[in-house]
Amino acid sequence: MQPRSVLAIIAACLLALSVSAEQMHPSPYAGQEARSIKALSDDDISALSKGEGMGMARAAELNGYPGPLHVLELGDQLGLTETQRQQVGRIYDRMSTAAKALGGKLIALEHGPDQFFAAGNITLERVTAETAAIGELEGRLRAVHLSAHLESADQIARYQQLRGYADPTGLAHRHHG
Repeated sequence: MQPRSVLAIIAACLLALSVSAEQMHPSPYAGQEARSIKALSDDDISALSKGEGMGMARAAELNGYPGPLHVLELGDQLGLTETQRQQVGRIYDRMSTAAKALGGKLIALEHGPDQFFAAGNITLERVTAETAAIGELEGRLRAVHLSAHLESADQIARYQQLRGYADPTGLAHRHHG
């Protein structure tokens, strides 16, 4: 076999391995470059628009402070009275209204960095300002969700049992209000 042929075969093999390696390890962001807002998936946009929690109140939930929606879902098992259901329903409605409004604002703010990067006119000052505004709004949104868990903390021990959470600390037996 000619040395040129051997080199050509080796080059072809290396090229095939290179292409194969790229296909095996694509960027985790591959395909996301077509999003309308690069930082948010369609699911994120939908959840923010609907006022969904998106795990923002996990600290409350996993420490025994139930969210109003979950309390309402387990209302029968918790033995909620009609008055309690109405009280928790009002908590949920307030939370949902505030979360939807803030979620809409957050979606709008996320357009900023995306547009500035796409246009190529982003600066460090603009990044700092945009991300500070987004962070502040995310904090307000999270506070809305966490506050609703704090407000709906009645019947905690039974709630934790129904949700499948262990309570080795006995915290569910103390009053959270």
